[in-house]
Amino acid sequence: MKKIALTFASALLIVFASCKDAKKSEESKSVEATSEATEMFSLVQDSTKVSFTAYKTTDKVPVGGMFKKINFTKTNSGATAMEALNGTEFSIPVGSLFTNDPTGTRDPKLLEFFFGVLKDTELISGVFKVDGDQGSIDVTLNGETQNIPLAYEMNGDDKITFTGTMDLANWNAMDAVASINKACEILHTGKDGVSKTWSEVAVKAEVLLTK
Repeated sequence: MKKIALTFASALLIVFASCKDAKKSEESKSVEATSEATEMFSLVQDSTKVSFTAYKTTDKVPVGGMFKKINFTKTNSGATAMEALNGTEFSIPVGSLFTNDPTGTRDPKLLEFFFGVLKDTELISGVFKVDGDQGSIDVTLNGETQNIPLAYEMNGDDKITFTGTMDLANWNAMDAVASINKACEILHTGKDGVSKTWSEVAVKAEVLLTK
């Protein structure tokens, strides 16, 4: 009888220990799942690259450039990369313009005869917006704010390349377009003898995020 009692007690201990181990395992899995669920994306600020392509002559010859500096005045985090970018606010000092012109004359001309003609000439500012799976930016330039729809390409789950097109006429910047065209009249004259600077500008941004 004593032997049966000891056996029964041992069985209870084994069952209790098994239940305890199972509970610990479930708790461990729950902690791991919670940890994974709370992983959030955030912007790697100093990795963002902003570039543009303007066009000259009636043949629409591209002229590329970039801004070496972009300041983020508001950033967010989110469960997805796009969610993290929603509501991000930024400003770009136009003095950080760089077009890699070997003559060293293009950048000063753009700063004086294009940006210098605009209102609030020091900064271009904007807000990134997400609506469903669509992205866009509200850009403030020349005292005007207009929206630019963006196409995007995901590279992995942490890098996004955005592209869009802005028409400077929407920002009432045609005086500035005429000004830079006049300043670069010969350089913007094509084979047809017509000097032209397009109001259309392609924009591109490369953004890196981290968890």
